[in-house]
Amino acid sequence: MDYEVGYGKPPRHTRFKQGEASANPRGRPRKNLAALLVEGLNKKVVVTENGRRRKIAVREAITSQLINKSATADLRATKILLDMIKDAEKQAGAVPAPEPAPRFTAADEQVVEQLIERLRHQILSEMATSATNPEQT
Repeated sequence: MDYEVGYGKPPRHTRFKQGEASANPRGRPRKNLAALLVEGLNKKVVVTENGRRRKIAVREAITSQLINKSATADLRATKILLDMIKDAEKQAGAVPAPEPAPRFTAADEQVVEQLIERLRHQILSEMATSATNPEQT
């Protein structure tokens, strides 16, 4: 072998092939849009609330601004906020199933029957009174 192998001199058969620039021919992998959005929304910004400065994530600042605008009856902000809430609930699977109407207990049924009986008695007594005294109506 006419080539000395050592530090900085790898064996020829393990070297990069001719025309291949490096071990990573496609270059550094680029981030997709979702990753860039997440990274940008997680960055910290300094905000002043009630005279105090504090660092919060950009997503928190955006959300609080959106909520504040919705509270001042900004219809566009309210629509955006409601859409965000729906999406968040859908992703979390937190959309509660509508609860079935509560059934009456036996005590409830008894109270309702007593009320109906009272009303029926009152209506019948008023009808009897108006029938005996037609000039009062």
